[in-house]
Amino acid sequence: MSWLKKAASDTQITHGNRIWLYVFAAIVMILLVVPTLIVIPMSFSDSQYLEFPPSKWSLRWYHEYLDSPKWMRATVKSLQIGTLTMLVATPIGVAAAYALFVSGHKAARLIFMFLITPMIVPVILIAIGAFYVFGQIGINNTVFGIVLAHTALAIPLVMIVTTSALRNYDLNQERVARSLGAPRIKAFFLITLPQIKFSVMTSALLAFLTSFDEVIISIFISGGVNATITKHMFSALRDYIDPTIAAISTILVIVSTVLLLTTQYISSREKKKK
Repeated sequence: MSWLKKAASDTQITHGNRIWLYVFAAIVMILLVVPTLIVIPMSFSDSQYLEFPPSKWSLRWYHEYLDSPKWMRATVKSLQIGTLTMLVATPIGVAAAYALFVSGHKAARLIFMFLITPMIVPVILIAIGAFYVFGQIGINNTVFGIVLAHTALAIPLVMIVTTSALRNYDLNQERVARSLGAPRIKAFFLITLPQIKFSVMTSALLAFLTSFDEVIISIFISGGVNATITKHMFSALRDYIDPTIAAISTILVIVSTVLLLTTQYISSREKKKK
């Protein structure tokens, strides 16, 4: 019980004073995590329908997923689109965040808010707008169109993460390099970028996951041979209950978790080096 009497921060607030907050956070985490955890055992069921708990354990639906040309094609396409989105959104988002941060212009905050509006506006509105505009120029159901739409969603995340890193970085280091004759772009790549590289890696990962997990926009503007795995999953849920979805969801959860844990591991190693 001595733990409850210890200070929770630099103030006099103790863990005991915050016990209600810990309980509330635990309840929220349980409500968010438990539905996901339920899907995992369901994916190992041998039943023709979604069943929890499974009456018989089997890898049947994982074989169904791995042996299906349709699911494999959609998976490869999602990986391709996610990678392209990451490669496009990351440099654009980093450049925008850097430019707005160092500009010092009064309008920089307004421009920043405008660029992150895709995070504020309901995704369904973006999907409808993209579907109409892309239909007019003929890029619906194309990789280019999907990457373009997913990039619009990913750039705000990249900007927010990068801006946060820049606020904790001493720009005087770059100014010293520039005062010694280095061009701004060279000073950025040699001095600033190495200092914020972990944040850039994190934002790139978030851009990839944003694209890979995106559903609503994919439903509107992806299709045919360029349909993403999330669109196929939605169609499977809408048309018939296929336990293959549980197996795919489990794989997606594992992949996302591994990627996030990898970034945390890299972050901890970077902090130890410092």
